[in-house]
Amino acid sequence: MIRTVIIDDEEHIRKLLSSLLNSECSEVEVIGEADSVKTGLELINNTNPDLVFLDIKLPDGSGFDILSGIKNLNFNVIFVTAFEEYAIKAFEFSAIDYILKPVDPELLIRAVKRTTHKMKAELSLKMNTLLSNIKEGDDKKIVLKTSNHVYLVKIKDIICLESDQNYTTVNVVDGKKILVSRTLKDLSNLLEDVNFLRIHRSHLINPAYIEGYERADGGTVLMKNGHQVPVSSRKKDLLQKYFGKI
Repeated sequence: MIRTVIIDDEEHIRKLLSSLLNSECSEVEVIGEADSVKTGLELINNTNPDLVFLDIKLPDGSGFDILSGIKNLNFNVIFVTAFEEYAIKAFEFSAIDYILKPVDPELLIRAVKRTTHKMKAELSLKMNTLLSNIKEGDDKKIVLKTSNHVYLVKIKDIICLESDQNYTTVNVVDGKKILVSRTLKDLSNLLEDVNFLRIHRSHLINPAYIEGYERADGGTVLMKNGHQVPVSSRKKDLLQKYFGKI
């Protein structure tokens, strides 16, 4: 059984989560609830759970205060938050599971299944990435998981990404090529918010590494690492601010 605690200051949310977990996730056992940072820390230290459902906003602080107060993060975490309360992108960059309020039962079940299959050894890396990304002024980082490794990469060090069906190759400044089992569309949803350009259905680029542009054969962007990236005719307008009329 997966020993689970719920930390949320809203009683109806705690009851809903507990009810859904009991009825839909037979492998989960809810062993306790708390409604604040203080009681949450006490509950975790007293019960040593495998999984924690953690609210972001609590009366005496935040869920991050609880995590900062735990010496050994040897449990998985699923954050519970409202879209208005926090930057959801921070969770997605860090590959940390979250569910939005109001709680959708189907998404809850999916989050539990994803989380319980993850290695606890990855948790510290992902949590540190999350805490780093939410601090204003820090360089944003992204967790990239391959079949054998988990990489922590600075967003500014990514040159370009190339799609290969359900996989994506991420090209980094040190020459590393990281093949991840995430679609380019999925990564585009994250990286276009930090100024990456989807100039082709199979390519996403960091404009900071553009070296030039060739008009021949429909248009090609030359990247500083030597990559030559084709430009879709529908995407040429995205390059206007960098090259003017092309």
